[in-house]
Amino acid sequence: MKRFVASALAALMLLTVFASAAMADDNTTSAASTVEIRGPVYNGSSLTDILANTAYGGNGTAITMDANKFAAFYYDIDNNVTTESLTIKNVAGTSGRTIGDNGLVYKTTIGNAEYQYGDWGNYSVIGFFADKYIPLKSNAADKLAKLVLDSDDKYTLKTGDSLDLGDGYSLQAKQVDVDGNKVWLEFDKDGAYVDDEIVSTDSGDHTWTCKVDDVQGEDDVPVLKVHVNQVFQGAVDSIAQIDAIWLIDYANAIKINTDDEFGKLNDVSINGPTITISNDDTFSLTKDSDQEIGQGLYFKVADSNDLRFYAYKQQTTSGTYDVRGTVVSGTQSYTWTSDNFAGFFYDLKKNVGTETLSVSGVNGRTIPKNGLNYSTTVSKVDYNADDVFNGTYPVLGFFAQKYVPLKSTDASKLAKLVLDSDDKYTLKTGETLDLGDGYSLQAKQVDVDGNKVWLELDKDGEYVDDEIVSTDSGDHIWTCEVDDVQGEDNVPVLKVHVNQVFQGAVDSIAQIDAIWLIDYANAIKINTDDEFGKLNDVSINGPTITISNDDTFSLTKDSDQEIGEGMYFKVADSNVLRYYPYVEEAIGNGTATTTLGNTTSIDNTTVTDNMSVTSTPVVNSTEETQDVNASTPTNMETPTTPDTSAAANNTTETQNKSPGFGVIPAVFGLLLVFYIVRKNR
Repeated sequence: MKRFVASALAALMLLTVFASAAMADDNTTSAASTVEIRGPVYNGSSLTDILANTAYGGNGTAITMDANKFAAFYYDIDNNVTTESLTIKNVAGTSGRTIGDNGLVYKTTIGNAEYQYGDWGNYSVIGFFADKYIPLKSNAADKLAKLVLDSDDKYTLKTGDSLDLGDGYSLQAKQVDVDGNKVWLEFDKDGAYVDDEIVSTDSGDHTWTCKVDDVQGEDDVPVLKVHVNQVFQGAVDSIAQIDAIWLIDYANAIKINTDDEFGKLNDVSINGPTITISNDDTFSLTKDSDQEIGQGLYFKVADSNDLRFYAYKQQTTSGTYDVRGTVVSGTQSYTWTSDNFAGFFYDLKKNVGTETLSVSGVNGRTIPKNGLNYSTTVSKVDYNADDVFNGTYPVLGFFAQKYVPLKSTDASKLAKLVLDSDDKYTLKTGETLDLGDGYSLQAKQVDVDGNKVWLELDKDGEYVDDEIVSTDSGDHIWTCEVDDVQGEDNVPVLKVHVNQVFQGAVDSIAQIDAIWLIDYANAIKINTDDEFGKLNDVSINGPTITISNDDTFSLTKDSDQEIGEGMYFKVADSNVLRYYPYVEEAIGNGTATTTLGNTTSIDNTTVTDNMSVTSTPVVNSTEETQDVNASTPTNMETPTTPDTSAAANNTTETQNKSPGFGVIPAVFGLLLVFYIVRKNR
């Protein structure tokens, strides 16, 4: 009996050990990504200096940014429609870093946009704090509903199928008539019936316009438009093919009142189709800060004695966003830099941008050979944790991605920056910190005196290097260097600063307060015979890469023309040449696994389409690129200032897959049990 009890105890202890290890693997969290879409960069000794700078459009009295300059504002390139502007005025009290009362003015006016399905004509639209809204009345800007969908894609629905339109709205094909000419459609919100209609395809315009009453006090408000292309009654299936849908979020429509407050903008005036909002108190552009303008719109101010800042909108909704540069009309020569192209890498603190894109010699819609030039030059920026790492590191924007040159004087060998963080992370021994892109850091052991920690760097779960870091001497920093990175040796790939180590009665802990990491395993080498989309004439001169087009480049009407490496020109569907450069940045839909990262980088996350069929896959559906202004309904309450470290703080801390040092007491217990068994024989 004693032997049985002892054996049972031993088995129980083994199960406990492995159960603990298995449970540790599930201790995983993920964080949403964000996309920061910024406006032009302003730089000067004071606001007075900036307001007088003609390069910013200043004349001493005001500077204004509209959608042509500020990529977050709503813009319809085909019709050149922009409704929003943000102006800083030289009013009484404006000086230094302070904007005087009513010196910061946001203004938006109702415009017209074309439906994606052209036969429907135009509808009223208004940008409101960089989100796209539909006014409930075309001449009144005070009652608004967010646009959910404006699509001319095709969707095939069997009877009984439900099409998810987004934001809780859905469309159901109830029945198809026996002659195959009509379909009975039902419109639902959050699964509840809203309205239905029988749409005929053998007469009329095949369109159902659903109107709803009592939307912010308004009746007969068009909230949904559906165009049925054709209906089919088969021996097995009954099918309706829909080729256009337009929908507004009427259930969350908002009303703007003159006593509303939007962050620092609290003086509201509504004049028919126009809303004007200004600051009723002074507005300070405090050094090294994010200052809320209103409704998710902010100024980011540099940690610099010079006054340097830009406006930005922080997008958090899952989707793919076009981050664009200044709009160009006509055949003029033009140059984009990080000052006027939000997609290019930019360091506000050091005022560092490395990239330029220029066009010249445009004839009609054709850019001649070598008329399109992209250039980037190695520069240096501070570590985010400059108080512990000290100094700078080399950086290079390359097609709007942030890279680190393996050598500061050579732009041809690059590794993408994975992480540059000064946030704090606490690791127990045996825990693993996910750094992103397959890299992880593990706290192996803490010494008995609580002064040292043994750290290990892994890539895709495989050992790379380890180090014992002391906190009672030296700089507390482990700089991990790797050999044979694109032929280079002793390449610094990781820097870790250990703030303190703690050896407790229960837990052994290491606190890390700075990490810097490059993706050395996927480093690239650029050669002169490489081709990057339409840019195929490559020149490398030490720290500078210059690439131009060896063939003519056509700015075809109503097209997206690849420049190179994920950078495009969007060209208007207009007889007037109008275009801008852009890059796409994606926010995951909750399935992202990379939880630490630089705030300017976006995880390579697959973004699912907004629309899906509940029971049958959508046929002939194409995934839409989300408008830069498409997001969740605006909260009319004042939003909190975004914490740029939040994404990094929501760290995926997974327990090590091995039992770790939890094995030691378990093994000791097993030995004790077997000793008791042996003694009692």
